[in-house]
Formats: sequence, C-alpha cells, structure tokens
Amino acid sequence: MTPEAALLRVIHCLDRSRASGFKTKAFVRALDVVRTVEPGELERRARAKTLTDLDGIGESTGRVIAESLAGETPQYLIDLESSTQVKVSERARPYRDALRGDCHLHSTWSDGGAPIEQMAITAMSLGHEYMVQTDHSARLTIAHGLDEHRLSEQLDQLAEVNATLADAGHDFRVLSGMEVDILVDGSLDLSDEMLGRLDVVVASVHSKLRMEKQQMTERMLQAIASPHVDILGHCTGRMIGKRPPSDFDADYVFAACAQFGTAVEINCRPERLDPPRELLRLAVDHGCWFTIDTDAHATGQLEWQGLGCDRAAECDVPIDRILNTLPVDELLAWVA
Repeated sequence: MTPEAALLRVIHCLDRSRASGFKTKAFVRALDVVRTVEPGELERRARAKTLTDLDGIGESTGRVIAESLAGETPQYLIDLESSTQVKVSERARPYRDALRGDCHLHSTWSDGGAPIEQMAITAMSLGHEYMVQTDHSARLTIAHGLDEHRLSEQLDQLAEVNATLADAGHDFRVLSGMEVDILVDGSLDLSDEMLGRLDVVVASVHSKLRMEKQQMTERMLQAIASPHVDILGHCTGRMIGKRPPSDFDADYVFAACAQFGTAVEINCRPERLDPPRELLRLAVDHGCWFTIDTDAHATGQLEWQGLGCDRAAECDVPIDRILNTLPVDELLAWVA
C-alpha cells in the first residue's frame, strides 16, 4: 500500500464514521503533501525520521506514511477499518442487496470532498452499477453551486469519465443530474433547457425552511408537478437535534408525488434520516415511489445506504417501489 493509498483509505474511514472535520482535514493536508513532494523524498525522510519536518505532516499522518513505506498496513488504518464499519442490520439486508445505485451525491464541483472519478471508483467497489452525479445548483452559493456554464462543463467531464470507464472494461455508469433548489415561489433553480439535458433531477428545499405551512406546501407541489423533477430530496429539511422539520401538508405533498411519479427520497445522512418515520409511512400509504440515497459528500459516506435501508425496512417500504433497485436502462426509462 502506497502512502497515497493509505491516506486515501484513512480519509474514507474517517468520513464514514463522521469524525471531526479537523481530524479529516489533517489527513487531507498530508495527502496533498504526499502528492507534491519530490520523488524519493518521503523515503529519505522516513529513514531519517524527519517526515514531521514537512509542513502538513504530523505525528499520526507521519506514522501512516512511514508504515506504508515499510510495506506494512498502517496500524491506524487497521484500527479504523474495524471501528468505523457501517453495520447493515438483518432486516435492512434485503434492501441493501437490491440496490443497484445511488441517486444523490456530491463532488468537489460543489461542496463535496472528493472528485467524481474517486466517487465512482468507490461506488464500484461497493457493488453499485451506477451513480447519479447531483451537485448543487447555483442558488446554494454557500455550497459553491453550479451555474449553467459550469454544469455544461461538468456534463463534458461526465462523458469523459464514462468513456474512460468503458475503455477499462467497466459497465459502471455515471449518470448526469443535479440537486436543484426549489425556490421560494416553487420554481426550479435551472432553466428548462438545462434540466432537459440531465438524466435525473433531485429537487430540494434549502432556504426559507420556516415558511408558513400553506406556502411551503404550495412551493413543494409546484416543484413536484414539474415534468423535469424525478426525486423530492430530503423533504422536511430537518437536521436531527439542530433544526426541526419544515411544516407542510404531507398528505397533499405525497399524493402529488404519487400522481406525478416523483419519487420520495429516503435520505441516509445520519443527521437527516429524512423523512421521519411517520411521514415515510404516510408516503407508503399514498403509494409513492422511493429512492434510498446517501447524499454523500465524501467517499466514505457512500457506505451510509444501510442506514436508509434500515429505515425503509422499519417502515415497510415495498422494495419493488424503490427506483434505485432498477437496472440503469430501466431507471432511465422510468425517469424519461
């Protein structure tokens, strides 16, 4: 295992465990150093025990580098691998085994921590057949959302990534998408022309979450009725212990999702787990379609699907109504 590979895996494990940002950033900084030093310098410094003299290399990161250079699996990584596993419960296992992809994830194009290629490699290692690249739209400036020009550039990159994967003999596909903001008036933060170029559109509310109930309901209904919207993302916008769910008429919203064929996302992020159980059961009663998505912002977070699967099993979500159990061609036909 090279120092670069060891540091990448440490970062992956820290991300899936929701470790502090400070700890993860220390290893990301060390990774940047490893990628930029002159060839042979790491080996020389490891022999001289001067790795920590490099700006950005601390004791923990230096030990990981030194042990990997010595041909060992770093002990720090061994400990992380065993202590940060995302358990999939027995009841959730049939759901997780049925999933073929992830329809909501982010990259360094917006507020994610890994490039598209790295997210794709990780998704393949988890057994996925596809992933949908859904970086934020421009309205979410805090997340460095994509305007139409940057989205066009990303679509070109996705074509290149898919060509590279195909040339390497992989069947894996990176589908084009976006997590588009639902604006206050219910319109979408992207033109119809650009929306029409995307394979999958996730629409989410990120602003004015405390709107009056009727206004929020009408805002969501307009987006759900759009022929471009395929998935309603984290519908309540809640952050467990930090931000309460937004207030809307769930009966109207889920009836509209069923009517217009807009899937309700089961968001797997531990701080979201959205919708809450009572709303998820209501969506089941309304006959909605669903997706189980990680909303991952780093490679390790792609392993969080088991959390959403557990929630789906608990609330008796029919597996045959979960879109990302479909093969890629059937998924594309469904959202078309």
